[in-house]
Amino acid sequence: MDLGKLTLKEALKALASPSATPGGGSTSALAGAMGVSLCAMVAGLTLAREKYRDSWKEMESIQKNAQDTALRLSILAERDMEAYTKVMEAYKLPKNGESEKKRRRQAIQAALKEAACVPMETLKATATMVEPLKILLEKGNPNCLTDAGVAALLIESAAKGAVYNIRVNLSSIDDAAFSEKMAEEAREVSERVKGELGGLRDMVEKRLG
Repeated sequence: MDLGKLTLKEALKALASPSATPGGGSTSALAGAMGVSLCAMVAGLTLAREKYRDSWKEMESIQKNAQDTALRLSILAERDMEAYTKVMEAYKLPKNGESEKKRRRQAIQAALKEAACVPMETLKATATMVEPLKILLEKGNPNCLTDAGVAALLIESAAKGAVYNIRVNLSSIDDAAFSEKMAEEAREVSERVKGELGGLRDMVEKRLG
C-alpha cells in the first residue's frame, strides 16, 4: 500500500480497517508530517508579509527544513508498514526442525530490530523541528499562533507514538545490548522533546489569554 497515493478518505479507511498495517507507527509518522507541514505553512505566511522581513532568513531556512522533514516522515510511514509486514512474515516461517526454527528465530529478531529502528528515525525527525517551532512562535506571523500550537501538539504526539512503537518491539528482542542502547536513546530524545514542547504549549496558552 502506498499511503502517498491514497486520498484522505482512502487513507482513513485503511487506518480503520481490521488490518495490522497501517497502524500506530505509521500514524505517528503521519501525525509528525502534518505537524511539520504546519511549521512550513507558518514560515511561508511569515515570508508573505513585508513587516516580518527581519526574520525572513530564518523563515526560509525553517520552511525548507520543514518541507524536507515532512517528506521524510511520510516515507517513514511507508517504511513502518513494510517493517511490520516483515515481522509478521517472519513469524509465519516454518518451524518443523531445528534448522527451520533457528532460521525463523533469526528472521524474527532481524525484523524486530528493523521495526524498532524505523520509529526511532521518526522520533529523531520530529525532534529536529522543536527548535524551529520555537522560532516560529517567537518570530513568526502572530496570526498563525494556533497553527504553530497545533503543530506542537502533533509533533509531541508523533514523538510519543514513536516511543511506544520502539518499546513494544524492544520488548521482544533478545539482544540486550541493542535494546538497552535503543531504549536509553529513545528516553533521552523523548524527554527532551516533551520538556521543550511543554514550554511551547505554555507559551501558546499564555498568548491566547
